[in-house]
Amino acid sequence: MLLSLLRLVTAASVLFSSLVFAADPAGFPAYVEQLKEEARSQGFSENTITRAFADATFYQRAVSADRNQPEFKLTLDTYLPKAVPDWKVRQGIEMYNQHRELLEEIGAAYGVQPRFIVALWGVETNFGRYTGNFKVVSALATMAYEGRREAFFKKQLMQALEIIEAGHIDPEQMRGSWAGAMGQTQFMPSSFLAYAVDYDQDGKIDIWNSQGDVFASAANYLKSAGWDDSKTWGRQVRLPSDFDLSLAGRQNKRSLAEWQALGVRRYDGSDLPTRDITAGLVIPDDEKGRVYLSYTNWDVLMDWNRSNYFVVVVGHLADRIRLGR
Repeated sequence: MLLSLLRLVTAASVLFSSLVFAADPAGFPAYVEQLKEEARSQGFSENTITRAFADATFYQRAVSADRNQPEFKLTLDTYLPKAVPDWKVRQGIEMYNQHRELLEEIGAAYGVQPRFIVALWGVETNFGRYTGNFKVVSALATMAYEGRREAFFKKQLMQALEIIEAGHIDPEQMRGSWAGAMGQTQFMPSSFLAYAVDYDQDGKIDIWNSQGDVFASAANYLKSAGWDDSKTWGRQVRLPSDFDLSLAGRQNKRSLAEWQALGVRRYDGSDLPTRDITAGLVIPDDEKGRVYLSYTNWDVLMDWNRSNYFVVVVGHLADRIRLGR
């Protein structure tokens, strides 16, 4: 009994100390020294470590952003027009036309429709205009020090060092979001190492400035996650009044013919396509809101960002780019 109590007190003391430590910016320099030692133990060169951690900065804004992310209270009907305003559609069409030759070349090489590459680009960074201005190494060090997800962010930091050591980007130019998402694709370092591509073959992968590398990296991610360019992402549908909502769910896949037999129709009330496609049924809000049939590519987009809202925004923008309006 006493031993159990001591263990509880010790655990509580460690937790309290950790929280106090992480909340105090004064301890950040010492934590950075610990990170440097860990980097040395993993075999990174002294040159990489010195350059990467030069002027390491504690970002209070990153900690505040992580701890105070607002609860999502909008419905898809109110969110979608804000996320895909007409001006963004117009810019998406312009960007598609401006880079059409390169996009179609990359789309053919990776088996991904170019409109989805442009849509992801637009949703993630407003077509490369806003990629974040946090120094990635400092942002990741800050988030690791904050402590709630230390192991995750420490691993991302070591992978960022790997990118620097390979010569892909100078540490000062390695900038991104407060959470360490980088470049025009907003890849975390782990995604960069897994999917980013040196499409222009200049010897380094540059998702910050090289359009070819940006588009090909996004396309390679989608391809690697199972993209099928013979299909779209999904479609908005209408349910009958007596529909059994227990049938909903991305994993509860049925053929379009089966959904048709259950009374599901296109949003305009017409019959579903007759193609032999399986789909899940996604209800992002509730049965009074929007309802979608989700195809395989919906699941792929969920691999990129695990949010049905994100998938709908990307798909909606891609569809409007295809329509040209």
